Amino acid sequence: MIKSMTGFASVTREEDRATVAVTIRAVNHRYLDLQLRVPQALAAVEADVRALVSKHVARGRIELGISLQIRQAPGVEVEFNEDFGRALEIALDQARARGLVAGALTPGDLLRLPQALTIRDRQIADDDTSQAALAAQARAAVEQALIDLGTMRAREGDHLRADLDTRRAFVADLVERIAAAADEGRAAMEQRIADRVRELRTELQADEAIVAQEIVRMAARSDISEEVTRFRGHVSHWGALADSAEPCGRKLDFLLQEMNREVNTMGSKADGLRVSELIIAAKAELEKMREQVQNAE
Repeated sequence: MIKSMTGFASVTREEDRATVAVTIRAVNHRYLDLQLRVPQALAAVEADVRALVSKHVARGRIELGISLQIRQAPGVEVEFNEDFGRALEIALDQARARGLVAGALTPGDLLRLPQALTIRDRQIADDDTSQAALAAQARAAVEQALIDLGTMRAREGDHLRADLDTRRAFVADLVERIAAAADEGRAAMEQRIADRVRELRTELQADEAIVAQEIVRMAARSDISEEVTRFRGHVSHWGALADSAEPCGRKLDFLLQEMNREVNTMGSKADGLRVSELIIAAKAELEKMREQVQNAE
């Protein structure tokens, strides 16, 4: 199956406890390269997120960001500094003994001493139950975003395949025309050699059988039937790869290299008036196909 490596998806899941938003951007890459941004409160789900991405994506650079907004108002925790309180009590007793101060310490006095009390927000997600619920919410959002990303990549892959199939059919037709032109060129070459041999026969004495063998051997050097057969096999294999359920971008890239190699060999062996022009056109089209395949997963 041909899927594009580029895509975008964004999912937001809102619940009473919190809102989780997931954004995914995908671009081309030779391998799977995941760039992950997870808030500290959801650090425990990072391994699960990586596993989900590996399940849905085979290749590409994936930038995945998760944002968390706690919707419940946090509580407040007030903590008294015991060590400071004991030290303060001793110091006040000594001051009273010397007559420097009188009376007891009031709550207002403690509030004016920043070292005495620590006031901080109590995070909603601190307890295990809340953490588990937030983790499940984040995993669900990530999986939905990956499904949406896959849908977009498959849709773009359909357009990519349509273009590649058109180009593949065009290249296959060019190769058939190269084969026909090469056959014409080989026949013309055999005729030229035979005519030349007849011209020289009056001057030189030669064994007819040996001359015929040399003509056949020279013509065989320009025979591209093996290359054409292999190219047809590559074209057929292309269809099988594109129809399979597995990602095939790297395999198609390798197959294009083999197809280009066969065309180069045809160009070096074949003889004919139209062969060079057709070879250049086929190589140009294969290069365009290879550029397109770089976008396939």
